[in-house]
Amino acid sequence: MFLIVGLGNPGKEHENTRHNIGFKVIEELAKRIGIKNLKVKCKAFIGTGEIEGKKVILAEPQTFMNLSGESVRDLLNWYKLSVDRLILIYDDADLDVGELRLRRGGGGAGHKGVESVIACIGSTEFIRVRIGIGRESLEADITDYVLQEIPLIQKDIIDKAIFNAADATLCILNQGLEGAMNKFNRMKAE
Repeated sequence: MFLIVGLGNPGKEHENTRHNIGFKVIEELAKRIGIKNLKVKCKAFIGTGEIEGKKVILAEPQTFMNLSGESVRDLLNWYKLSVDRLILIYDDADLDVGELRLRRGGGGAGHKGVESVIACIGSTEFIRVRIGIGRESLEADITDYVLQEIPLIQKDIIDKAIFNAADATLCILNQGLEGAMNKFNRMKAE
């Protein structure tokens, strides 16, 4: 069994922001495997299903980004899953718009949602699917940038990146992380 968590912020006002790309990937995965109704458990919207005979729990924490770790910790405990069964999907301002990067381990790199997960579960050794959102400049406040709606000029690229991230997540389940890394790392939606 795998817990697949997309990071984002709840509420209509955040729905189409850069910071909600993790939620969008979860929605794409739910659509692909036929999960129609999400229920509330452990401060998250969750849905359960199967992919290639593997049970998966898809989750969108509803705690707001900076407290995402509380929900992830509770879900891991509820389902009695180890950290190596967690796949975390989120936006990354240090990657070019539309670029994917998969890996296990590492720090939070300033991403408050990832830092919350690390603090709450006490480990960095989970699988990450990172989707590039770029940044305006290294000096600009990243908080305002990630909470902006995705501009029309980037929408097609981001939509393709969300689709690619869903493919990459399925590949992790079917071929393992290394196989998925070989296929998807540095892939960039155009």
